[in-house]
Amino acid sequence: MNTEVTTYFPELDDIQKAATTIKKVSMVTPLMNSIRYSKMYDSNVLLKREDLQRVRSYKIRGAFNKISSLSKEELTRGVVCASAGNHAQGVAFACNHLEIQGTIYMPSVTPKQKVEQTKMFGGEYVTVVLEGDSFDDASKAAKNICIAEGKIFVHPFDDPKTIEGQGTIGLEIFKQVDHSIDYIFVAVGGGGLASGLCGAMKALSPKTKIIGVEPKGAPSMLRSIQQKKNTEIFDIDKFIDGAAVQKVGDLNFEICKTYLSDMITVPEGLVCQTILDLYNRDAIVVEPAGALTLAALEFYKDKIKGKNVVCIVSGSNNDITRTAEIKERALLYADLKHYFIVRFPQRAGALKQFVGEILGPNDDITHFEYSKKSSRENGPAVVGIELKDKNDLQPLISRMKKHNFFGDYLNDKPDLFQFLV
Repeated sequence: MNTEVTTYFPELDDIQKAATTIKKVSMVTPLMNSIRYSKMYDSNVLLKREDLQRVRSYKIRGAFNKISSLSKEELTRGVVCASAGNHAQGVAFACNHLEIQGTIYMPSVTPKQKVEQTKMFGGEYVTVVLEGDSFDDASKAAKNICIAEGKIFVHPFDDPKTIEGQGTIGLEIFKQVDHSIDYIFVAVGGGGLASGLCGAMKALSPKTKIIGVEPKGAPSMLRSIQQKKNTEIFDIDKFIDGAAVQKVGDLNFEICKTYLSDMITVPEGLVCQTILDLYNRDAIVVEPAGALTLAALEFYKDKIKGKNVVCIVSGSNNDITRTAEIKERALLYADLKHYFIVRFPQRAGALKQFVGEILGPNDDITHFEYSKKSSRENGPAVVGIELKDKNDLQPLISRMKKHNFFGDYLNDKPDLFQFLV
């Protein structure tokens, strides 16, 4: 590991300089008290609303700070970045604002909404290239083009200027409160925001505990901290695309392993329920990564009681076409959605009996597909059932077995289940 990786730390002076640089494009986002979450956890919960930035995430801070630090000759050559969406929009906005050319590589699985927003913010100054199935695939392609064409790579997290730009959130939080801050919860993807926050708060509020939060399906920082070296994870759940990276930044790992008070993971299903609750109860639209910190409070409810807590709501670039999947994952996490192979007995009226007698009064069929095109009345079917109460599951299974309808339960069979969800 080189000297830069082991010695770099974001200093307050550099973060303050970044704040001066980015004020041209980045707004000071509000720090709002959440009545619902404060009541739920018997604490003072404040939301740092980075979802209200012009590009709907905090990424404009680091991207603009990095690009603004480049020389005129470097800017003339053009910049390149890789991003799952939010960093791309920050870079695109910066390129348009500074009138420089940028090429942005995004994974092919990036939600369409983020791709279109990137093109809109960049206008004539940005070219978007969809490459690979993950951020890491896009990043490799972006770095290759930088080598081939002599362009500057604007890293989304593993760069001092990016980190210092993200750290300006810490300056704002400190100025916006008139009391001590006990906890700050921060989403961790590559670790840029967490690293910058560690730099700011170490200088301004060293007693504040900073809690990093990752998706359970992409625990790159947690795994690295546990193994005491930056570790790449090859099999990750990409659903929380804004925080799902296979490997965190080297600079970020060194900072976070030392200065984070804790590093935890949150199940994707709980994040989905949090997204729905924020929309339905608080009229706040967030993307999956933006809901991570609020979902994490459930795992800290005993520790944060009576404390002052800040949750950084990191982004709102959510694609409405993902709503069905978000609801599905939330129901699965709550044990309210279940899939079965149902074997209908070879007798007349079996389907009618299943609907009228086997299902409970509050059970709904949400998926029904025969496995065969012929002999449907007598063949097996894949049936998805939504319950009102998770305790209704075992009685349902008992009725299915008693009347010879039960074929198999699919929720705990990942090889089969992946074709349904």
